[in-house]
Amino acid sequence: MLIERVYVPPTLPRRPDEGHKGLFGRVLVVGGNQEMFGAAVLAATAALRAGSGLVQIAVPERVLPFAICITPELIGLALSQKSEKSFHAATEVADCLVIGPGMGRSTLSRKRLLRVIEQGKPTVIDADGLNILSQQVKLPKKLAHALLTPHPGEMLRLCKRLGVKQIPTDDRGRLALATNAARAFGTTILLKGHRSIITDGRRAYVNRTGNSALSKAGSGDVLSGVIGSLIGQGMNVFDAACAGAWIHGKAGELAGERRGSRSALARDVIDAIGDAIYTYPNL
Repeated sequence: MLIERVYVPPTLPRRPDEGHKGLFGRVLVVGGNQEMFGAAVLAATAALRAGSGLVQIAVPERVLPFAICITPELIGLALSQKSEKSFHAATEVADCLVIGPGMGRSTLSRKRLLRVIEQGKPTVIDADGLNILSQQVKLPKKLAHALLTPHPGEMLRLCKRLGVKQIPTDDRGRLALATNAARAFGTTILLKGHRSIITDGRRAYVNRTGNSALSKAGSGDVLSGVIGSLIGQGMNVFDAACAGAWIHGKAGELAGERRGSRSALARDVIDAIGDAIYTYPNL
């Protein structure tokens, strides 16, 4: 099967001056165990910076107050053994979900992930969400509305079921692997790395923005939040992944210019998202 190459990132959603927060999408970010709740905060904060009207963060109840203190604009949802009804209600009203950053791999995390996938809502699956999927004997059937965002190590774990033993490092090999995996899994994949690849098995886009300023913990969480925000604002999964990768990479470049490529942090990338959007080639 031939694959259509996409070279220009898609147009961003229109943002009317008279718009209100209800028009710009509601995103639910699920993750953040006690040791790594910052990952979910970074994703959720990035979603706000990328234009979401409302962002709700679902983290364990013991760490929720700390998460909200970092970004008070977020809506909180305290997760516990007794919160499943509230969690389900939150997934129902969300336009997009981002699940996995710092979530851990507990039995309850697995149940929540599979429940979200079963709903068939647009969902960005990252980090521990990917690790949970890689442990499944069979992948869920309703991944057509999802975006998987693996780095090479996560990609290898996911693709062992396809007989893959090594992730290629060249662009052509990475593109072929990502395309084959997207077709086999029935989903869209963003394979992270220098020149990240986005493919739904029919189309492919190779991102050209970004540099080593993004080589810091938390950068992937920021990417997930940006993409989740764009999906919530009305973009389809493939287009949002292409646009989000471009914006995230450009924000990394700008953060590196301001802080130095060695010193830029994920929070600096978040702060640069607005300026990155201002330079987007297809507003």
